[in-house]
This record gives sequence, C-alpha cells and structure tokens, in this order.
Amino acid sequence: MIVTRTLVTLVAVGLCVRGLESQPRGIQRVAWLQGCWESSSAQRTIDEQWMAPRGGNMVGMSRTVRGDALVAYEFLLLREVGERLEYESHPSGQSRAKFLSSTVSDSLVLFENPQHDFPQKIGYRREGPDSLIAWIEGTEKGQSRRIEFPYRRVSCGSGRQPR
Repeated sequence: MIVTRTLVTLVAVGLCVRGLESQPRGIQRVAWLQGCWESSSAQRTIDEQWMAPRGGNMVGMSRTVRGDALVAYEFLLLREVGERLEYESHPSGQSRAKFLSSTVSDSLVLFENPQHDFPQKIGYRREGPDSLIAWIEGTEKGQSRRIEFPYRRVSCGSGRQPR
C-alpha cells in the first residue's frame, strides 16, 4: 500500500514538473502577438506588425493613416528583462517610453509605467486566433482615460484578410 501511494505521488509530481516544462517561458509567452494586425474605422486605419520571438525579443511597428496621409508611426521592442517583459515604444514625434509587464498569460499581456505622462498602461488581449484588443489607459489632465483598438489579423503586406 505504501509503495503504491509513493508510486502514485511520484507519477503525479513527474506530470506536474513535465507540465511546467512545456509552458512557454520569457518572450515565448506572448508569441501570439506575432503577425500583422489591422484596426480600421471611417476615420483611420492602424496597421501593427510583430516579428516572431527570437533572441529574447520581438520587434514591432505601427502606423496610423487617415485617407492617404500618414499621421503617426511607432517602433516597438518587447524584450525579456529578468522574469518580466519590457515594452519599449518609440512613437513619432515623442521620446521613447518603457513599460514593464505586470500580467502575462496565453491571452493577455499588460505593461505599466506609473511615472509616464499618458498612457500609464498598455495592454493586449487575444480574442481568438484572428482578433485581439489593444488598449492604452491612464490619467491625463486629472481624468481617467482608456482607448481601445480592436484588431483583426491580416496577411502581412496586403492589408487584407488571409485566405
């Protein structure tokens, strides 16, 4: 009886350890961001693209277009910093800003920098294989503010839905 219990316990511990080993680690935890995304409305189109994780980082870029005019762009870097992820943003016409992850899962990542003017939080939530919600939020001029960007996956380079 003791041998059976010990054997069952060892098997259970082995399965738990094996399960932990198969969990994505580091930048791989947000690999679901890779690819091309588009958020489109009557006023503007936002394209965001993320390269696959490699070398402990993901490189991204974004552009916002109104009509035929580029109105904003941003270069992005996600990288491993210890056990956390760092989101470094280089927006057009502004100084770079860094945010550290506070939540990372297989469908949600949230970055925070309480000292930044606006936003203080940047988040991405996967809504399925081909859609996600990105948002920025924080306090601006004493008012709480949140802006959401609903994205759909598109073929890279075409701006159209993949076939």
